[in-house]
Amino acid sequence: MPDRGCTGVLCCKYRPLRLSQAKLYTRRVMQVFAILPAAGLGTRMAGPQPKQFLSLDGVPILIHSLRAFAEVRRISSIWVAARKPEMERVQAQVADYGFGSRVHVVEGGDKRQESVAHALAALPAEEDDIVLVHDAVRPLIDAATIERTIDAVIEYGAAIVGMPAVDTIKQVERTAHGALITATIPREFIVLAQTPQGFRYGLIESAFREAMGDGFVGTDEASVVERAGHPVAVVPGSPVNLKITQPGDLELAEFYLRQRTPAGARNLG
Repeated sequence: MPDRGCTGVLCCKYRPLRLSQAKLYTRRVMQVFAILPAAGLGTRMAGPQPKQFLSLDGVPILIHSLRAFAEVRRISSIWVAARKPEMERVQAQVADYGFGSRVHVVEGGDKRQESVAHALAALPAEEDDIVLVHDAVRPLIDAATIERTIDAVIEYGAAIVGMPAVDTIKQVERTAHGALITATIPREFIVLAQTPQGFRYGLIESAFREAMGDGFVGTDEASVVERAGHPVAVVPGSPVNLKITQPGDLELAEFYLRQRTPAGARNLG
């Protein structure tokens, strides 16, 4: 019964509840997942094997990329999407280089968007978790840029790494005899997209589902999310975060890696 003089709920609500009456809540910790689509054939590289398996200073390109994300403590797990015939090979490399259960391998698709969709479907993620998607053949991404991308996703919901344009950008019309310039686009309006590209899980999952239903194929994950009407922030990138696409890129990556890594620390497996 309320004390004498109690006017009802307002004074009685301050009495402590018995444990059986109290509702106990455990706040869920936000998780960050990384997806590395690695199902590409690398036809422009014209090599004997897909470029993600080529050696960069004695270590497969894919392993360099995995190491960068494994270095970031906030990342809960890393998911590699590989072509079915190469899944065993990727799993063996993951084991050989000691990543353990933190790295998972899923089957990729014929297109990048399919590979990312397969990995998204496998994630044990909830709506407010964060998903980073990174080109498996950008092996020189650094932990600091990954951290900044995560912070930007927390603030904006979606963010990519990007570089300002240095050269003058021309818009052209393609003709049978070549390209004709139709406009000059001011450089301040241009960003050269890199990866990682990060999003809240609920946002990217919904955008991908809509794109699949409409038959839309984007050039990157950000284009799919932009199509869904969500703004995407830009985190400053670096020329060092290059994508290995042609033979000359491998030599440049070797140069950058040797500038970054002391000689005694290389080739330690």
